[in-house]
Amino acid sequence: MMGKIRVSYEYSEAEDKSIRLGLFLIVCGILSLFILGFCWLSPTLQSLQSKPANCTVVSVLRPEEMFECVFTCGTDCKGTSLYPCLQIFVNNSESNSVALLHFDEQQLVLNPKCSYVPPCERDNQKNRDSVLKWEDYWTTEISSQAFTCFFNQQRRPDDVLWRRSHDSSVLLHCVLWPMVSLLLGTLIVLLTVCARSLAVRAEALQKRKCSYEAVSGTSEHGNKAVVVTGTTSHPTASRTLPLFAVPVRRRDREQSSE
Repeated sequence: MMGKIRVSYEYSEAEDKSIRLGLFLIVCGILSLFILGFCWLSPTLQSLQSKPANCTVVSVLRPEEMFECVFTCGTDCKGTSLYPCLQIFVNNSESNSVALLHFDEQQLVLNPKCSYVPPCERDNQKNRDSVLKWEDYWTTEISSQAFTCFFNQQRRPDDVLWRRSHDSSVLLHCVLWPMVSLLLGTLIVLLTVCARSLAVRAEALQKRKCSYEAVSGTSEHGNKAVVVTGTTSHPTASRTLPLFAVPVRRRDREQSSE
């Protein structure tokens, strides 16, 4: 009876590296999905909840209050400067009420009292000039013209946005690239495991075929030896008597010979 065939299930160095690469991509996909979902996906979903509306400028005000901003002048150089506050009140068609206009969500969080936060410069006069340019744009070019703004009744009914900080493309990238990394890593691991499984199965079939050939060769040699021994051990077994032979006694045979 044939013994149990043993095959090696150990992975080669290349297969081991492929599995490690696949697992690394899977872990990176899961972590990036959580990180991007926390940092970008949630703000994007909140931004997409704002509905577009038609807005018209009601008044443009510049109160005397000044606000601080932080500027950078190098790797270890930081400071604060001042900029004037600009308030633009508009009437939106969704709520038919007056609301304060903001540039985007980031500036709304940075300074909810003002409509525009300029890029912070070390010189206060440069910050003031930037705010004055923005005031001139809304008073002369936009004036009473209708424009598209974004309004969220549930979160901030007294504020509207001129632009969205995030759009649907950010949502696509937050989901697409982590999923690509996750699927690619899973595919690499599955292909490596399947390839190794097929190799083990092919090795087992090859060993089984070799063992069958060895057993069949041994049995053929044994049958030939038995046939040769049977034919040479009884050389006179094929001799037969005549069909009508009559037995003759030895004494009668001697008399007849005389």
